[in-house]
Parts: sequence; structure tokens; C-alpha cells
Amino acid sequence: MSFNPLEQRGIPLDRQVRNWRELNVQPIDPDRCDPYTRCRIIAMNGIEVEAILFSHQLARNTVDPEVKRHLAETRYIEAQQQKAVNWLLPGVSSVLETTIAYEQVAVDLTAWVARMEPDPYLQQAYQFGVLEDFDHLYRYANLYEMIEHRKAESIVDNLTEVMPGRPTKYHHRHPYDNVRDPYDKSGTNPLSKLHALTIMAAEQQTMNFYMNTGPTYMEPIARQLYQEIGLIEEEHVTHYESLVDPGETWWEQLVNHEYNECYLYYSFMEQESDPKVKAIWELHLNMELEHLHAACDLMRRHDGREPQEVLAPELPNVLTFEPNKQYLRELLDTQMDLTTLGAGYVREAHERFEKMQEQIHGGEEPPSERVMVQHDEMFGREYRVQSEGEHPDPAMREK
Repeated sequence: MSFNPLEQRGIPLDRQVRNWRELNVQPIDPDRCDPYTRCRIIAMNGIEVEAILFSHQLARNTVDPEVKRHLAETRYIEAQQQKAVNWLLPGVSSVLETTIAYEQVAVDLTAWVARMEPDPYLQQAYQFGVLEDFDHLYRYANLYEMIEHRKAESIVDNLTEVMPGRPTKYHHRHPYDNVRDPYDKSGTNPLSKLHALTIMAAEQQTMNFYMNTGPTYMEPIARQLYQEIGLIEEEHVTHYESLVDPGETWWEQLVNHEYNECYLYYSFMEQESDPKVKAIWELHLNMELEHLHAACDLMRRHDGREPQEVLAPELPNVLTFEPNKQYLRELLDTQMDLTTLGAGYVREAHERFEKMQEQIHGGEEPPSERVMVQHDEMFGREYRVQSEGEHPDPAMREK
């Protein structure tokens, strides 16, 4: 059944503020929940954080006090939504367990978007990035077994494979080579805009999470691994945010953000298995419908355009968390040795890449390699004995 958020009304804005009792949501049980419920929570937290940060940036770039007041009102509601969503995560989970769930989000969300993306250039951007998050999951899995003596499979529930991707040490590129060409706002499919916003927000939240939680560990190898992968997440945010057309007006970006929130809350409501969490997705969707209508009014007033000119006439097929094992194995077979050059991709090392590798590694093995060595020393084996048909431990083409 089609769903057009522009034709739906939600909860009036003046009735959206919740009290402490309403915000005191019951967290999920990490031992009994669907892993993809946790993934949806992490993804929506990133979406809400992006909504808040974007609203702040817009407020800092307008002189109109009426606009500032409107943004402050909706932003407060977004902040309540973010708290309710993020507080669904259980306090009993360790930071490293949550980290592994973050990487499961990055892998299966980006893989799904890559499969559904209609633009070949944008699709390649997602395919390239997902092989790096795939390897980050593997490196953290090694650290998890070393520190907490548990397998990452207990968290991802074998929905996502835990095995090597493009080796993390090769993810360090010159910043010039992390900037992609943007889509053309006037000609791109509206779905592509939603994809770009979604993955950008998810990677931004991962970057923020690692930069803040990394130094909370005492173990030197943990602190170092978070530092290394945190730097790569910054590269990923640059990679994905550059896909968005910078020619979009502030008001165009605002309605895209609000429409995307409607899309994701609707998608997650449709597939959620936990009734208490599903009720939150439904509540927030009904809030976001009004946020979208308010943003549309601002666009009409300040851009002199109708939102229908830039938004899809109805929501696309629901964004789905689901296993992507075969798709990822195909990418491992065909795109393992890619790196970037300018706005494109190449299979051979180039001078700028090699110089960056020398500068960042300084002739030493980075934490992502040392965690493997230390794991082998501790357990006398690799993290996982591969079964027949699995992709072998990859090594990038000799540089």
C-alpha cells in the first residue's frame, strides 16, 4: 500500500512534548532481542542526531528570528526522540558489544542501500564503503574475543558474517581522494537523496561514537584500534556527504531530512518484531509527519517552491534490515583491491595513496594488524577457522 507523507497529518506540534515518565522507555533485552531491532535503534539514533545537528547549522545561518524559534521548537522534539531511541539500548551491554552492533548496522544497511540504489555511480560509492565496514566488524570481533572472551557471532546472531573484508590498513587515503562527485539535485531519483542522507547520518554517528568511547578503554590495543577506525569513519563521512548536491537550498535540505525521517520510521514500523519498540516507531512517525508539513511551509515561504518539486510522490519500498551474505561475497570477489583516486576508483596504488600510507603508518603495522597478531598470540589461532566456500583471508594486491 502506498504511503504519501505529504497527504498525512500527524500529532500537532504543541502536543508532542513528552514528560519524564513517557521518555523513560524500557530498553531491549540484548540476550533475547532480534539483532535487527538493535540495528534499527542504532540507525534511527544516527538519523535523529543528524536532524538535530542540521537544524543547529540552519539556525546559525539564518537571521530570521521566527525561523530560529520554529527550528528550536521542532529541534527540542527531535532531541526527545533521539533520547527515547538511544535509551532503548541496554546499559548491560558493553561498549564493545555496542560497537559490534554499530558495524552490523554499517554492513547490512549499506549493503541493502547499494543493492537498491538506481544510480551506478552512487551504487559504487556504497559498494566501496561497505567492504571497509565489513573488515572493521572483523577487527572488532578479534578485540572482543581478546577482552571479553566471547564471539561476535553471539551479537550479530550469524545474520551478518564475521570475516575479513578489504584490510583496514589500506583504508587510509589522502583526504583529496575521499571526495566524490555529487548527484545532480535536478535530475537524480528522489530515492538516491534518501539513500545518501541515511548512510551519511549512520556513518556520522559511528564516527562520533568511536571518537568519544575509544579513550574509555584501559587496554592499549583497544584504545589504538578505536583511534584508527575512528579516523577511517571520518573518511567515510567525507565520502558520503560529498555525494549530496551542495546546490540544494537550506529549505530543500530541510524537507529532505524530514521526509527521510518519515520514510525510515515508516519502514522500521512495518518490519519491527518487538511490539514496544514498534510503538515508538509509530509514535515518532506521527510526530515527523507534522515536522515535515512545517518544513514544507518554510520551503514555500522562503524558497517560493512546492515541496512536491523535490520529494517523491510516495514513500519507496521499505528500507529493510536483512542478511546480505551472498551480495557481500560477490563484492569481496570483485572489488577487494579497489582504492580511490580523485572522485573515482582504481585497482592500482598511486603516488598519493602510497605517500599517505607511509605518513600514517610510519613503517609500522597499524593497530588493525596488531590486534590480529595479539589475538593469535593469546589463542594460538586465527579468529575464525574458515569453512568450505568462505572467502580466504584477503590481502590487497602488492602495492
